[in-house]
Amino acid sequence: MKIVFLILITLSLSANDILTNYRINGINDIEKQMDLELTKLEYWDKYIKNIDTTFGYLESYSNILTCDKEKSTLNLYVKDNNNSYGFKKEYSAYTGKIKGDKIKEGDLKTPIGIYQITKKLSTENKLDSFYGPLAFVTSYPNVYDTYRGKNGHGIWIHGLPTEQDRDEFTKGCIAINNPNIECLNKRIDIDNTLLIINSSEVKKGISKEILSSILAQLYSWRYSWLFDDIDRYLNFYSSDFVRFDGMNFDRFKKYKTRIFKKIEKKTIIFNNINVIPYPNTDNVYQITFKEFYESDTFKFSGDKTLVVKLDATNNMKILTEK
Repeated sequence: MKIVFLILITLSLSANDILTNYRINGINDIEKQMDLELTKLEYWDKYIKNIDTTFGYLESYSNILTCDKEKSTLNLYVKDNNNSYGFKKEYSAYTGKIKGDKIKEGDLKTPIGIYQITKKLSTENKLDSFYGPLAFVTSYPNVYDTYRGKNGHGIWIHGLPTEQDRDEFTKGCIAINNPNIECLNKRIDIDNTLLIINSSEVKKGISKEILSSILAQLYSWRYSWLFDDIDRYLNFYSSDFVRFDGMNFDRFKKYKTRIFKKIEKKTIIFNNINVIPYPNTDNVYQITFKEFYESDTFKFSGDKTLVVKLDATNNMKILTEK
């Protein structure tokens, strides 16, 4: 209770207003006011003012790998003690034989997108010598890839053949020489590493104004969800929305309307939030976070992904989610 009181002192309500509100309405009404404050742009402007937004708003990643397919480079950035992402190393890289964004299995293209590293493979666990001593498995295809109808699998960052002849390209993976893949292995923790692949240089110096707006809207979406405002909630979705499992907007609307009619008290908490502009697109952003959700009838704790597009006035519309 003391923590709630101290936090609210910093908000727009006066201490006397807080006490009066608590005396008349109890803690639930104060919690609702706090949830509303999180939807305000002023809060997020102040919160991210001194945060490094080189690649976006990032809470989860200490290492960023960027691949510039045009220059055939893989660059490593590491978060320092000041929570800033500093350039550490550039590796020469081989990418797909065919230029352009990967669309389908076997097209010999390296995908453009935002990916996590899901697994590390090595010769110790029977990695084929064609891939060198190490390979990092990426999360291609991600939810936005699936939304756009892209397919295929097996996009890795790996070394070069130790027993076979070497080509000057890959079938879609990113390959660096073997001393470099071993160097990279020592520098990164795969659980805290993000990979951004672009056709050219990955965009840096992301607008704090845009990021604040997206974060405020993310919490407005959460607020409408918390308090069963179905119209406001659905207004955050594009008419072109398709969920990861193929559910289109009309089916999603009926499904969510039925759930909201239950009017259940909910707990919804977001942490480890990341907002990143999607490469090679206009005004599309990937939002990921850890979500804790609990109501009288359902409980969930896990990873959540939204892909949103901003319109001309920077209002976000959710294209897909998982």
